[in-house]
Amino acid sequence: MELGLDGKAVLVTGGSRGIGLETARLFAREGARVLICARRESVLAEAAEDIRKSTGRAVETCSMDVTNLEHTGRLPDVIRRTLGRIDILINNAGTGTYKPFLEVTDDELVYGMAINFFAQFRICQRVVPMMIAQGGGRIVNVSGETAIRVTEPPFLSSCTGPAKAAEVRFSKVLASELAPYGIRVNCVVPGLVFTPERFAKWEREMATRTLSPEEAAQTRDEWAANQGMRATRWGTPQELANVIVFAASDAASYVSGAVLVADGTQDTS
Repeated sequence: MELGLDGKAVLVTGGSRGIGLETARLFAREGARVLICARRESVLAEAAEDIRKSTGRAVETCSMDVTNLEHTGRLPDVIRRTLGRIDILINNAGTGTYKPFLEVTDDELVYGMAINFFAQFRICQRVVPMMIAQGGGRIVNVSGETAIRVTEPPFLSSCTGPAKAAEVRFSKVLASELAPYGIRVNCVVPGLVFTPERFAKWEREMATRTLSPEEAAQTRDEWAANQGMRATRWGTPQELANVIVFAASDAASYVSGAVLVADGTQDTS
């Protein structure tokens, strides 16, 4: 399948680990020019070197906190300096807070909205004028399964779910508003995807200790079963990258305003 990505200028937020890293790697493999953003410079450097070794292509990096207005305000200048233009924006940065509703603090509530929905909204506001001036572009916002379904313990999502749901609705509204400018917008909703970094966070928050590899595997199976997970396994970052890159490619030229759920299951509800 011809994806038409050779030479395209791509920005991937949260691009140093997990789904973001694999998405950036796949874009680079397809010949795109890639800028990855994340908070820690050292991890970004490791990610860039990893991509270079696996694809033979260098990627640009930018240390940025997507919740910081000053950082996001600099994005257009960073893009012009590193890529010259922006054809594709992948809003992947985000995280979750999983705890009972009555235990969610105000700081956690505000941060959850900031790193998920507010970040996508603000970054789009900075990048879209560049796309309009260029005559078009593509945006893929990455959400999460708590946006579309109620999850069971330990993935209690009264804080994260509403933020992720806002990303879905935002994507559909933005697709309609930006269509006259030749800008396609889609939203990818991952199901349970195993990344070492994310699982380590869940261990700290929900298992309250570091698990052995055997315990971790057993715990993943138990958590998945508790969600009534109909898929036979957890997804991989590479599998989600395939969906994200497709949504941003020429192969999806007739797809906009779509919510692409990638969770390995068939929704029978």
